[in-house]
Amino acid sequence: MEIQKKKKLMRTSCGAEEPDLVLKYADIVDVFTEKLFTADIAIKDGYIVGVGSYHGTHEVNMTGKIIAPGFIDAHVHIESSMVAPSIFAGKVLPCGTTTVIADPHEIANVAGLEGIEYIMKDSENCKLNVYFVLPSCVPLSEYDHNGAVLDAEQLKELVDNPLVVGLGEVMSYEAVTACDENLLEKIELLQPKTIDGHSPGLTGRRLQAYRFSGVETDHECCDYSSALERLRAGFIVQIREGSAAQNLSSIISGALKDGISLDRCVFCTDDVHLADVSKKGHINHNIKMAIDLGLDPIKAIKLATLNAARAYNLKEIGAVAAGCRADLVVLDSLTDVSITDVYKDGVSISGMEAPVKGAQAGERLTHSVHIPELGSDCFKLNVQGEFPVMEVVPGQIITKRVNRFLPNLGGVFTPQDDLLKIAVVQRHDGSGRIGLGVVKGFGLHSGAIASTVAHDAHNLIVIGDNDEDMLTAIEELKTCGGGYTVVSGGKVIKTLPLPIAGLFTDDRHVDMICELSDMAIAAHAMGVPENIDVFLNLSFMALPVIPELRITDMGLFDVVHNKFVEVIPN
Repeated sequence: MEIQKKKKLMRTSCGAEEPDLVLKYADIVDVFTEKLFTADIAIKDGYIVGVGSYHGTHEVNMTGKIIAPGFIDAHVHIESSMVAPSIFAGKVLPCGTTTVIADPHEIANVAGLEGIEYIMKDSENCKLNVYFVLPSCVPLSEYDHNGAVLDAEQLKELVDNPLVVGLGEVMSYEAVTACDENLLEKIELLQPKTIDGHSPGLTGRRLQAYRFSGVETDHECCDYSSALERLRAGFIVQIREGSAAQNLSSIISGALKDGISLDRCVFCTDDVHLADVSKKGHINHNIKMAIDLGLDPIKAIKLATLNAARAYNLKEIGAVAAGCRADLVVLDSLTDVSITDVYKDGVSISGMEAPVKGAQAGERLTHSVHIPELGSDCFKLNVQGEFPVMEVVPGQIITKRVNRFLPNLGGVFTPQDDLLKIAVVQRHDGSGRIGLGVVKGFGLHSGAIASTVAHDAHNLIVIGDNDEDMLTAIEELKTCGGGYTVVSGGKVIKTLPLPIAGLFTDDRHVDMICELSDMAIAAHAMGVPENIDVFLNLSFMALPVIPELRITDMGLFDVVHNKFVEVIPN
């Protein structure tokens, strides 16, 4: 902040000038002392200039209201909401989320720096505070083929951007613990900013080496024991409750039982669909869940505010105090986290103007699906003896490896009994490379489901019980430029186009919640269980750093043993 502006605001703090707005007689959530106290909040030029006794140009009586700092999502991939940041902002602000730490590695894996710059540009004029961590793993690994490569030299172009607060989740934890110089260079480049982690299943000495490398956070704790080991190792644990992965209950319950401090914990969603935001809320849902499990309400709010701000060295947010931006959540009830209003930079969001038009996406982003014509036998899968099957775990993004004798005709796999064919088709350079496998748990029958959202390389992923519908689904996504589709009997039942990098839309007229609901109804009507978020779970089937078994365009990958599974070729 330049000195003249600071002097003006300080004069208001001292009472020499009037605030623009005073929120009178509020019960303030003090995240420093973890207590409530009653006072006025004086606001000028979007900043809190004082907390105490004030009068101003405009006063609002907050008697009986509780005011907390704006909530922070400490790790989110906005692309997973399937809308541009400028649209996403309007959906989460009413939930009290005023700040997000965004990792744009999804769009970066499709379009590199151009993708990151687009998402930054689209975030510029939205009311939400959007800070960024630069993607560390583009590509994620040598085990699949994505659309771009970002090395340390390229990342230097964005390091000094004031909105960049760290390095995105270092997902190649095997490479880090093997002292990969490329990743260590990226960590060194971004320090002393925050280095985000991702290390499911990592433990013992290798976890210690991972922490020593400079990685500071981890959002992949699926249970309390993994969270506890990371807390003891000095990590900040990002407690995740999103659409595909829900880990909050286990971690909070365990911490409360053991009576451990949560000062090194924050809340995040990682990947969240707008339908879930509409039904449950955003970070306010995480807070409410923690309170319902027995966590003190102010401590729960602290995880979503001060703890997260400190984790990313954001000194102007995270508290109701002089010098902080006036990002505030007004509550009727502390325990119910019932929101009656949200202030962003001292302005009630109920009185804000309609969002401005977002950024214009370039050709590389709007034409990102490049797949040649595929032959009728491209999904032929030879199976002999026991074959490794990917089994879905409801409520989690992990899979289980189950070796089974599969139904077949002449040694060629024939889907039945919830054993489906799964394929990943490389979509970035037109190679048409295909990886094949078998998946259990989706329940699909008489059709196919396909998506160009397939973490993190974002190739086209398709499941089905017959090759004809699988091919039809691929052609549909080629035609619409990417997205989701459901096919049965050779006909397209429903398609949701996601034309920006095949990941999301910038069309404000699309009712994403309604569209997703229709897609889910179509999938469930074809047998997908209600407790499976088919498209979100499907998208993670291709991520070769989440145990136990994954599928990429290069074939079946055993994450536990860090190698491809040998199968009989076509």
